[in-house]
Amino acid sequence: MTNSWHIIGHDWAVDLLHTAVVHNRIGHAYLITGQAQVGKATLARTFAQALNCTSDYAETRPCGVCRACQLITAGRHPDVRHITPTISDRGKASIKIDQIRELQKELNLGTIEARYKIAIIEQFDAANPSAANAFLKTLEEPPDSVILILTAAEADALLPTIGSRCRTLPLRPMPTAVVENALVQQWQVPTAQAHLLAHLANGRLGWAVQAVADTAVLDTRNEQINLLHTLLTDKRVGRFQIADKLAKQAEVLPAWLQTWLGWWRDLLVIQRGEGALNTAVVINIDHLDQLNQYAQAWTPDQVQKSLKQTSLALWQLERNANTRLVLENLFLTYPF
Repeated sequence: MTNSWHIIGHDWAVDLLHTAVVHNRIGHAYLITGQAQVGKATLARTFAQALNCTSDYAETRPCGVCRACQLITAGRHPDVRHITPTISDRGKASIKIDQIRELQKELNLGTIEARYKIAIIEQFDAANPSAANAFLKTLEEPPDSVILILTAAEADALLPTIGSRCRTLPLRPMPTAVVENALVQQWQVPTAQAHLLAHLANGRLGWAVQAVADTAVLDTRNEQINLLHTLLTDKRVGRFQIADKLAKQAEVLPAWLQTWLGWWRDLLVIQRGEGALNTAVVINIDHLDQLNQYAQAWTPDQVQKSLKQTSLALWQLERNANTRLVLENLFLTYPF
């Protein structure tokens, strides 16, 4: 890890960006991909700090203490614009064309006090078609001294013409041991709690840190698992009723399905004998008894189909498919 960046994990991505800063080989656009809370926004913000840090030595950027670094940390730097999706009344996240047009006007004005004008656009896979097409013009002909940093779940969720104009950095989930050690060393979490959270985080340090600060995170996760158990014991009518209820909470669905994806993965791991030999590969270690019961009740083919359909449902929701239809198809795939 490059010490001045203070980022845990993703060493290869940090080294790549740090080298670009040191040798002044900076691209005009970057795309950071990966699952939610894996560290995309943190890497984007730290890269912005490194680009505009006023330290005399490029090797030590970002210094973390200069005016530029502190303003970026606080989200108040006049030359660093941060855009996130808006949430509709139906819970759908989207980046709209008005946001992009406003950004384009700001980028064309040039810098106020920094080396670069930087735009960080989170969840660009939530951009509607008109916004994505409008932004493509900026990617094709970026103003001088402008750096664009996008984040998304995966590059395939974007227009090919957008992905091809960015330097892509795919972030992977962190090893459980890395997350656990970080919780103990950096956040002083008791060992037993850190052990559980590191497993439940499934490689997402951001999720684990949030769970330390907010007990509601674990409460939500328990609610997600309990509802899945209810689903699996319900008949068709009951499952459709749950689909109707969840379809009205579209903004939380990706997180719920991500939890269920880990649960189905655990089942498959246990059926293959890997979990029995090494619980380090199991995410939901506090539900081992239930997982073992289900692993014996269903065939590997049933579990694998459920895993694939859950992953497909996530993919479909990221592309604004009909939420209720996606859920109904998913729940009919789950074993009865």
